[in-house]
Amino acid sequence: MKKLLKISISIILILGICFLLFEISKSRNFQFFGGLVNKAETEEKVAALTFDDGPGVNTEEILDILREEDIKATFYLTGQEIEQHMDDAKRIAGEGHEIGNHSYSHTRMVLKSPSFIKDEIEKTDDLIRQTGYEGEIHFRPPYGKKLFFLPYYLSKQERKTILWNVEPESHPEIEGDANKITEHVAENIEPGSIILLHVMYESREESLKSVKKIISSLKEQGYHMTTVSELLKHQK
Repeated sequence: MKKLLKISISIILILGICFLLFEISKSRNFQFFGGLVNKAETEEKVAALTFDDGPGVNTEEILDILREEDIKATFYLTGQEIEQHMDDAKRIAGEGHEIGNHSYSHTRMVLKSPSFIKDEIEKTDDLIRQTGYEGEIHFRPPYGKKLFFLPYYLSKQERKTILWNVEPESHPEIEGDANKITEHVAENIEPGSIILLHVMYESREESLKSVKKIISSLKEQGYHMTTVSELLKHQK
């Protein structure tokens, strides 16, 4: 009976630890090592538009929108897609937008070896430099997932992990409607916000359609939109 009790307690403890680590891996405001940013601490009405994945089929369209609206944004690109669409990546850099590292293969970087993480990041860094981009390269983990080795590696490189605090597409009832995406951003925006959107693929038409609406809505509220690096300069 005692042996069974010990086994039961051990199983409960293991499950509890696994659950805790899972929650930490997807936390937007905690990691074990290094700097984690999900918004800038400021009272100024500034916010950053960020676009994950790509370059993809909608690269030209999103760049046209940003140029028309005179907005600079941050693009977290994957190395694999930079290789496939280098001309699009070069246009992103050439038009003055910030490029961040979103890994090479867009694999969840939890329970991966240090060598795998190092290779994913450094290979993508090299590809980003090939676009002509010369600014600081921040890192955003695929799916926002991180645990031990990834934050440790980034901390040793004195690099920040950039997440977000406004993510309309994470809500199934919102992600398929450009107006609802816009409303969600407008209702949840706050000084220093980092907005996450995916606009690169054909399946993200509503997200792409929301960009102009979001920019218009935030301008009406008195917000200035900029890159993540510029946003961080407003930190108190």
